[in-house]
Amino acid sequence: MYAAREGRAAAGPITLIVGLCLGWFAHPGLAQVSPDRGPARSDSGQVRPDSGQASGDWVDALSLEGLVVTAAPTALEEEAVSSHVTVIDGEALRHFSSGSLADALRDASGVHVVRGGSFGAVTSLFLRGGESDYTLVLVDGVQVNQAGGGFDLAELGTEAIERVEILRGPASALYGSDAVSGVIHVITRTGRGAPVASVAMEGGSFGRQNVSAELRAGTERASYGLSLARRSTDGIFDLNNQSLQTVLSGVGRFRPDDRTSLEVNVRASDRTYHFPTNSAGAAVDENAFTFSDGTTARVSATRRITSRLSVEATVAMNEFDSGTDDAPDSPADTLGFYGFTSLDHFRRSEGELRGHLRLDQFVLTTGIEYEEERQRSFSESLSQFGPSPGRSRNERENLGYFLHATGEAGGVSYQVGGRVEDNERFGVRGSWEAGLAGPLPGFEGGTFRASAGTAIKEPTFFETFASGFTRGNPDLDPERSLAWEVGAESRLAGFATVGVTYFDQTFEDLIQYTFSPPDPTDPNYFNVAAATSRGVEVDVDMRHGWWSGSVSGSWMDTEVTDSGFDDGLGATFVEGEALLRRPSWKGTAQVAANVGRLEVSTRIAHVGSRQDRDFSTFPATPVLLESYQLLSARLSVVVVEPGPGRPGLSLSLAGENLGDARYRELFGFPTPGRGLYMGGQIVLGG
Repeated sequence: MYAAREGRAAAGPITLIVGLCLGWFAHPGLAQVSPDRGPARSDSGQVRPDSGQASGDWVDALSLEGLVVTAAPTALEEEAVSSHVTVIDGEALRHFSSGSLADALRDASGVHVVRGGSFGAVTSLFLRGGESDYTLVLVDGVQVNQAGGGFDLAELGTEAIERVEILRGPASALYGSDAVSGVIHVITRTGRGAPVASVAMEGGSFGRQNVSAELRAGTERASYGLSLARRSTDGIFDLNNQSLQTVLSGVGRFRPDDRTSLEVNVRASDRTYHFPTNSAGAAVDENAFTFSDGTTARVSATRRITSRLSVEATVAMNEFDSGTDDAPDSPADTLGFYGFTSLDHFRRSEGELRGHLRLDQFVLTTGIEYEEERQRSFSESLSQFGPSPGRSRNERENLGYFLHATGEAGGVSYQVGGRVEDNERFGVRGSWEAGLAGPLPGFEGGTFRASAGTAIKEPTFFETFASGFTRGNPDLDPERSLAWEVGAESRLAGFATVGVTYFDQTFEDLIQYTFSPPDPTDPNYFNVAAATSRGVEVDVDMRHGWWSGSVSGSWMDTEVTDSGFDDGLGATFVEGEALLRRPSWKGTAQVAANVGRLEVSTRIAHVGSRQDRDFSTFPATPVLLESYQLLSARLSVVVVEPGPGRPGLSLSLAGENLGDARYRELFGFPTPGRGLYMGGQIVLGG
């Protein structure tokens, strides 16, 4: 009954949006309009209103070279982007990583990743000092965050990725709620040319076994990519620490004629993570594990109506089941609860209709987006007092209206826009953004950029609707931020590119939990806290002949400016103190050498000290996580070059944490020591 009601509720607005757009496509008068066969670039040479996933028109992965598709409603050339954006190539992502996207993102300036122990444990990302649920995560344009912004980065691997774009700064004017500190956009690759099939394998320390297979091909009118990956490890504990994940993904892009393009994306995953640790990090549990499986799908259709006007319709779905199973085993279980089980079902349905109007000097984009979120939860605790079950069912709807202008004037690119959210729960809220980018005086080929904006993050379902021992607050407002940044980039010495960015963010109406509400009948959550985050990000990229290198680093100062209700030393927010788990200093240096078929590379990373809490005590105790350094290296060789009728073969040897550093990303939870891994890849076709 629930599923049927859910389907009918979601279908109405989405069907209306798609129907309106299809009506535009099918109108006989419009069908007679001659297609625009002119260049994709506008007169300014900066804006690409008919390129990339931002606008939805036909573009293959090759034509994304030099473009950014996440920073605006239309694809932009890199020098026209007014915010700090990092674009990481898929091969670079796979170079220094355990197969996890989170590990590959650690090197980016302003990005800090925290994993709760072993491989596969819950993994959070802090961008520019914001909360871990302040970063919007997109996979081929589909939002994969849970309601309220939370997302476990352990869900994503590096297989079949064409590129990842990291957009820093507030982006609610573009994407709505949750894009407070920035956006991570994962773009899957498709083929171009003859079919290519590949199989990659890697194994080694901690029982790691990673296997992936990929098939892709493309023509002028169509391209596709399919991938299947399986990642598993035995973990860092001898007891109950296995991790297993299987992911199947596919993308297809079609251009039936010169005015129409279609894109279809599907992804399905299944994951299990066993954990023996209690709240203090001690390995005592023999059978506790978490599980999740999810499916995302997206269909986007674009029609160029005239040489200046195009319309786009998109529908997307993210469905996710997750839970915990900890069967009774012994009285050693924490707090005397001998068993616990939970199950959450979440579904987000989205539909969007937008139009792009290309004028002589700018592109105007406007549209409407409908979103529905539904969640069902069940939990049961088993103790010496008997079972204690809990159930909840929640939902909310949101309409977003947006208007953006992107263009160029006097050699300076600009983007300005706004978005209004009409939310069923918190009412009407607005966000805005504005930015400039242009030539840097005195530096040939240099660029400057400056931007500012606001953002919001909606409360989670638990913060809003929780009942029982913890009471949610249905009157919560969204958390808010105001941020600005200035930056510059230039080439030096003919082989190095240097970029520097300063940012400043203010967070207000932060939602805080209080154990003792002002009145016993009051809820446990209120909008009461506030904080700031400011810092500097530096990126250096060097390429000269047979060697290349890069340096990325960031300095950040965070401060709680309003602690809200709880201001004791063990509180989450302590006025005048830094935000938890954010390092002030962080940096990475890499160098690689290519000699013939051989490549050798090494990487060293530094993470500064961070404040944390020991939550195994009550009240929680302040602790300091010490700084640490990690050394990694990789050797790869192409044994056989792929060719007609001949498969290609490459082999690799990698080492992680070669110094066997003992460190903590989360207090009480150990991290992997030294690891050695061997891998290989076979490529057919191409």
